[in-house]
This record gives sequence, structure tokens and C-alpha cells, in this order.
Amino acid sequence: MANRCTPKVLSRMNKQKPLIWINNLVLFGTLAVTVTVVPWYLYSHSVGWGVWLAALLLWAWSGLSITAGYHRLWAHRAWQAHPALQWLLAIGGAMAMQNTILHWCSDHRTHHKHVDNNDRDPYSAGNGFWYSHIGWLLRDHGISDADTKNVRDLHKNPIVQFQHRHYLLLAGATNLGLPLALGWLAGDLWGGLLIAGFLRVVLVHHGTFFINSLAHIWGSQPYSDAHSSRDNGLLALLTFGEGYHNFHHSFEYDYRNGVRWWQFDPTKWLIQLAYQLRLASGLRRTPQERIEKARLTMQLRRSQLQFDGQQHAAELLARLEQEYEQLAVRLQAYYQQKQRLLQANKRRLDRSAKQQLRELKQALELQRQQWLQLRQQLHAMA
Repeated sequence: MANRCTPKVLSRMNKQKPLIWINNLVLFGTLAVTVTVVPWYLYSHSVGWGVWLAALLLWAWSGLSITAGYHRLWAHRAWQAHPALQWLLAIGGAMAMQNTILHWCSDHRTHHKHVDNNDRDPYSAGNGFWYSHIGWLLRDHGISDADTKNVRDLHKNPIVQFQHRHYLLLAGATNLGLPLALGWLAGDLWGGLLIAGFLRVVLVHHGTFFINSLAHIWGSQPYSDAHSSRDNGLLALLTFGEGYHNFHHSFEYDYRNGVRWWQFDPTKWLIQLAYQLRLASGLRRTPQERIEKARLTMQLRRSQLQFDGQQHAAELLARLEQEYEQLAVRLQAYYQQKQRLLQANKRRLDRSAKQQLRELKQALELQRQQWLQLRQQLHAMA
């Protein structure tokens, strides 16, 4: 089903759909001001630290409201937030100027359900970089409030409904009124509007849009190649941790995107901080066994794709497949025992149970080393 529309066909389809003038005005108007007026203002005026601080705070507030709020809280229900925090994220989301929570989440759930289907994925990467990045926002695709049946749970949320009804007022107040007020406090009214307003909103826009476009064409696929999503650490730096997109599409209900401790994911850290402050609950995590199994399976798949049909590597490839089965068994045994110990009363744990877990871990690590050595031996033949 995917990739059925060529760029020329897609172009004709888009021409038949009317432009959404408000979207075009906002997206290209803010961009035009940012690439023309902002550089002139920075050249001809000395912008103080107060304006830059205001811009940084509003950038973090609006950007994290999309990643932690729109995306991980409301679209995927990967965690639950206290009403006070929901209000903060709903207002910040309006400041990001990416439509209401209802429409954003409806589009995003449809994207996950039909990812890479050029006819049904709202911003399918198969339709090209331009379309998935911004083109899909420019024309009316006939979606109305009645078409948000996939977010019925959000229709019951009074905060979401309030933001939906008063979105234009909230967007205007946070993108014009707030930057002007902060600029006035910093002694630079127009600097506040241009830097904390226009420049900041363009950065948040295209940071989010890069996840729809670049994160589906640039990066690695350590967890799955069943979809076009990619992990990209550089994009994570620009998008509050959203760049680990292959992990996200593989385990969409996990509140984390950067699952490893060293991966840059400030959205995950914000949610964890909120949890410590009792402003968050119900943080959903994918079992580590599933994550490791997915990574292991992709390693095997890459080896199979590279050496399938090559007689000189057939014996090593067969051994690698056997090693994969043994490693998968040890993974399951280790994590099952670990889960049993976590569920048990720690005071009643005997030494034999703990010793068994240590032995299973040692056996798993030994098997993992054998797997890595065999893969290195196989790929050395390439």
C-alpha cells in the first residue's frame, strides 16, 4: 500500500485541494520575519541577556509542551499528569502554534496506525521530504472535528476541551502578548517580540517538523525496519529528545524515547522530575527484555540480508542463527527470574534465588559475548 503516489501525482492531488490560508500565513509569515527582520534587528540593535533568557524559557516551555504534552501524554497516554501540569502544557502547546491538542493527537495517532501508507498517513515520509515536513499542513484535507473519533478519550478531558475552544485566544496571548510583555520588562519591547516570539516559534515549528521528515529518512534502525522511522542523536539535540524515532515507533507507549542512560532526552527527564514532585503518575515502560530482543533481532536480520545466498558465509550464518535462538532463551530466563524477584517480598528472598539470578546474568553475558564475536567473524568476511 505504501509509496503508491508519485511526486507528480501527489502534486496534482494537492493542487485540487484548497489552501489553508491561515496555516500558510503563520508558517511562511513567521519564517519570513525570522530570516529578514530578525537578522536586521540583531545587526542594528544590541539585544540584552533578558530578551535571550525570555526566548530560551519560552522555547523550552512551548517545545516541551509538544513533546511531553501533545505527544507523550495526550497522543500516546504514556504517562498521566496532574491537572496543574496539564494546564501548563496545554497553554505551552498553544504557544507552539501547532493546532489544538485534539487535532494534533488525532493526526499523530493516525500516523502511527498507518505509518508510511501514502494514502492514509497524514504526513507519510513516502510522499517526500517537503510533504512530510510542511507540505501536508498547507492544504485542506477535509478533516473536521467530527473526524477525531480516534481521540474520544481526549474529548472527555476538560482541559483539552478548553484549549480546543479557546485556542486562537491562547495562541495570540502567548505568541504576541507574552513576548511583548517580557520584552518590555527586559527593556526591549520589539526585541522580545522578534526573538522570543517569531524566532522562537520558527525553531519550535521546524524542530517538530524534522521528526516527521528527517527522522524518517536519516539515521539508524536498531529496533525495527518494518517502518521508515530512524534513530538520530543529532535530531534529539534539536527536538527535546524526540530524535530516537525508531525506538518510539517500535515501542510507542513508552514515556521514554532515549531509552539508554546516555541518550539526550530532556522530555523523559522532565516527566521523571514531575513524577518525583508527584505531578506525574502511571509512567509506562517497555519491558527491557522486549527492547533487547528487538535489538538482537535487527542485528540478526541485517546479517541475514547481507550474507543470504553467499555460500562462503553459509556455515557462519547458520551458526549465528543458532546462537540467536540460544541467546533469546537466556534473555527470557534471566528477565523472568528478575521479575519474580522484584514481585516477591524482599525479606523472604533466600540466597539461592539471588544466586540463581546472578548465574543467569553471567550465562547471559557469556552468550552475548559469543554472539558478538560470531557476528564480528561473519562480517569480517564482507
